[in-house]
Amino acid sequence: MRGDEKIFRRRVERFQELMRENDIDGGAVIRTLSTFIYFTGTKWLRPSLLIPAEGEPTVFVIKGGEAEEFRRRSWIEDVREFQRVEDLMAGVVTWVNGNGFSRVGHEFSVERDAYLLFLKLFQRLNPMVEVVDILELTMSLRMIKDPPWEIENIRKAGKIAQKGMKVAEEVIRPGVSETEIAAEVYRELMINGSEEPKVYVSTTPRAHAEPFRDLKVKENGGVVTVVIGTDWNHYYANTARTFVVGEPGERVRRAIEVKEKALQIALEETRVGGATLNSVEKKLSDFFKENGFGGDAYLAGYTHGVGLLIEELPMPTIVVPTRATKVAENMVLSIIHTPLMIPEGAIKHEDTYLVRKDGLERLT
Repeated sequence: MRGDEKIFRRRVERFQELMRENDIDGGAVIRTLSTFIYFTGTKWLRPSLLIPAEGEPTVFVIKGGEAEEFRRRSWIEDVREFQRVEDLMAGVVTWVNGNGFSRVGHEFSVERDAYLLFLKLFQRLNPMVEVVDILELTMSLRMIKDPPWEIENIRKAGKIAQKGMKVAEEVIRPGVSETEIAAEVYRELMINGSEEPKVYVSTTPRAHAEPFRDLKVKENGGVVTVVIGTDWNHYYANTARTFVVGEPGERVRRAIEVKEKALQIALEETRVGGATLNSVEKKLSDFFKENGFGGDAYLAGYTHGVGLLIEELPMPTIVVPTRATKVAENMVLSIIHTPLMIPEGAIKHEDTYLVRKDGLERLT
């Protein structure tokens, strides 16, 4: 990643400008993995990145050889080692107190590695320091992708996802379990270079399902939905398809037809200078209701961002304020994210799109 140093340094500088504009005099403590990757260029277990409002960033890694490997993978030069978590906290406290910082940023993320415990400990050790949520600042940068580098990574991930979906189609047959399908897809994705793929398989009406070994593909008319997220250089592409074993029943056939028409509406309405995501959502909801799939059949949240996470902001499904987001050039969005839920299964057709001035480009 060192060859891309200019990209990552520019990101840090833009973020520092945002912190100063928001009166964050100290800097930010970054513990969420995806934002750590955004600034450093590499993933790392237990990410610990300090970005001052001015000056060079600092990374903490565990003592015992990690520092050398991290320097090889990242552009950051100030890499410090720690043996115990107490040492890490002491380093952060010294960084804050030694520089007299009064306001420090921390990302209140929805990610599983956001480390709420770290935040609580930080507040106890720095009672006079105000902690500021910087999620809006980091995501304002991350929602708009850097062309061509970020987009090319997502495009490459999309090609790998396509190979995985082809394997899924080949292995789906009556009696095969969800875990067996997922295993074959995982193998194909990782052989082709995806380091941390996500595969969800559902043979029952579940929207976004971790596969179970005791759930198997049904006989004629069985519905199987496969969701794939593949990464390349840590950037994801997201795609989903629903497969029907044998002849689909009338309700399944109708749901597929309606979902395909809804997809076209979503693609036409999601454009630069268009309505907010919430306005598009309303049109889709009305369309499904008019066609007999209102109520419990349609789950709201037709899109979400894709990038360093398979699902990131804007995320109108669970992060309500992002429903007011307007589509902008170089956003990368997954459309249509939510399925139609019918007794036979989850009906889904999802792809990753790049927003261009003149329309959407499909990346999966």
